[in-house]
Amino acid sequence: MSAINHPAAPATKAVGQSPYLLLFAMLIIAAIATWIIPAGAFDYVAREGIRFAVKGSLHDVPQAGVYPQDIFMAIVSGMEKSAPIIFLILFTGGVLAVVESTGAIATALNALARSTHLSDTRIIIIFAAIFALLGTTGAVVNAVVAFVPIGLLVARSLGLSPMLGASLVYLSCAAGFNVAVLGPTTTGLTQHLAQLPLFSGMLLRGLTFLLFILTAVIYMIWAFRRSRREGNLRPQLEASDPQLAVVTPRHKVILLTCVLALAIFITGAVRAQWGTNEMSAMFVVLAIVVGLLGRMSGTQIANTFLHGCSGLVKGGFIVGMASAISVVLQQGHILDPIVGFLSELLAPVPPTLAAIGMFISAALMHFGISSGSGESALLVPIFSPLGDNLGLTRQVMVQTVLLGEGIVNCISPTSGVLMAVLATAGVSYGKWLRFIAPLIAVWFVICVIMLVIGVAIKWGPF
Repeated sequence: MSAINHPAAPATKAVGQSPYLLLFAMLIIAAIATWIIPAGAFDYVAREGIRFAVKGSLHDVPQAGVYPQDIFMAIVSGMEKSAPIIFLILFTGGVLAVVESTGAIATALNALARSTHLSDTRIIIIFAAIFALLGTTGAVVNAVVAFVPIGLLVARSLGLSPMLGASLVYLSCAAGFNVAVLGPTTTGLTQHLAQLPLFSGMLLRGLTFLLFILTAVIYMIWAFRRSRREGNLRPQLEASDPQLAVVTPRHKVILLTCVLALAIFITGAVRAQWGTNEMSAMFVVLAIVVGLLGRMSGTQIANTFLHGCSGLVKGGFIVGMASAISVVLQQGHILDPIVGFLSELLAPVPPTLAAIGMFISAALMHFGISSGSGESALLVPIFSPLGDNLGLTRQVMVQTVLLGEGIVNCISPTSGVLMAVLATAGVSYGKWLRFIAPLIAVWFVICVIMLVIGVAIKWGPF
């Protein structure tokens, strides 16, 4: 399976500059702006330990321009400020590496791929259920590339195109990840930055998730049937080694252990207000338990966990780099004036349209900052007080950022994951864009409807 990761590197290089370069340029611009934009500050009130900006309270404060040496200190401060989230991201990579090394997930999927008794529709539903769950929990994000060959194997066995095979895996995973009901590095991060309880607001977010999955399944069923009408019939499968598809009792126990750990954390988050630190600790425990169940030695568990962590260092540090921008804006006392300007600009706009505008802004920015966690760290400090001033709840604000990022993931040419998936499947970006455009349009409408509902019900807890 490791060989298929090789296309990711050239694909990523082909799509543009490093997001670090873009964020550093924005950091310099922010520092220069502290000498130009008049400094100011809102008055804040605390309710249940959460600070809210008081509407109309913006007042002048002494100018505090940020010097060049302070830019680099802000990077360090941003890393320190984001440490809990950075470690959560790293530990996510660690535990997933241990789970994947046991072969439980790959073996189960290979067994499904070799089944000759399932119709097209049942295969689509099964793949959608599996990968949507893996996507919405953050269990498979960048690693989805490793499972694309399984989708290609299924497509070949069904007599269908590689694009449909890639869709079985990638599109199903994206439908779940783009809503991320339980995604620690997306929903968890964004809610943490907005000072919301971890994974709160699950009912409406869960409904959005179901709509995303349902429309993706319907779209893939339609695409499969259209391919059949064009004469692509299911060929007779050749005999294969049955040992490749054997799911052992050990694999089943490992998968059930992962599900149990997820259930325990959800219970803890709801009843005991567990947060990012508790989730990071649970990932360490889960890695040890899964490793032992997989008959790995202590050294193997540690090395595999650390190797998985190393794969997400880039994504973790992007969060700190993005946080450095808000540190500079806050040190220069210009974050509140920027929010005040945007508030005045959007004041005549109804809250519903303001929420949709924030959603579209987040979507457009995601073309430039392909890291969802990095974009959240950049936008939430601005969107939170802006939403307070516009009468939007923090939960609605969080959803504008999450859906804005999500809607772009499947079409952004700056996404290294998407480019690697297309390279692995041998599908051109233009062909993929034409294929997926109708589904993206449907998802966009769902996003708008969900935001309208969120504003109408004052989606909370606040």
